[in-house]
Amino acid sequence: MRAYARLVARADGRGGTVLAELRGETPLLLRQTPGSGRAVTVYVVGGAAGPLAGDDLRLEIDVGPGAAVRVHTVAASVALPGRPDVVSRMAVRAVVHDGGALHWLPEQLVAAAGCAHLAESRVELAAGARLTWRDEVICGRYGEAPGGAVVHTRVDYDGRPLLRQSLAVGPGAPGWAGPAVLGGAPATGSLLVVDPSIPHETAAVEGTLARLPLAGGPATLWTATAADAHTLRDHLDVEVEPLLTKVE
Repeated sequence: MRAYARLVARADGRGGTVLAELRGETPLLLRQTPGSGRAVTVYVVGGAAGPLAGDDLRLEIDVGPGAAVRVHTVAASVALPGRPDVVSRMAVRAVVHDGGALHWLPEQLVAAAGCAHLAESRVELAAGARLTWRDEVICGRYGEAPGGAVVHTRVDYDGRPLLRQSLAVGPGAPGWAGPAVLGGAPATGSLLVVDPSIPHETAAVEGTLARLPLAGGPATLWTATAADAHTLRDHLDVEVEPLLTKVE
């Protein structure tokens, strides 16, 4: 299955945001939900199970100057096996212009047994843009070994590299569960925050949560591992909630 979706947000000239374009194809269906304040909220609604091996899904997001968008998913994305010797792909491309804000806050990616999935995200931020970007991976459904999943995240700020991050789990990634990667934890995630108004933070580690300031821009990366999806979300939500109130 191939599907393409596109979201374009623009400032409405009255302190709010309008969606100039919102379209998608099954299973990438986009739905705006009612709200108030500067930001608009859009949910990605899965119109079919998966992704299944062989699926090719693509989402483009363009946030104009002064616009603010939150993107959520209604449920976890469960990568499933399908045709042999092929992978499923989910590619997200986002551009955020000066003064714009994008909050990408999907539910978890679950790497079900037997899957072969590639998730690729590329984000281009202008100077003065703001970004909250959350990625979470659950290694297998309850009681099962995970399939193969690779998550690539690439973010540029003001035309320069800000973040290059890759994670591979499953049978095709030797050592993924070892002490140098997940240390046996079945859940892992990261939260990237880019905001010129936030003071510079120092690096810190508390339990399985690490805070890492980035050299390429006004940005901080949090990474965490956990015993389950709920605990992982608790770790990252502590950091994200104060940021969302700034764009209400």
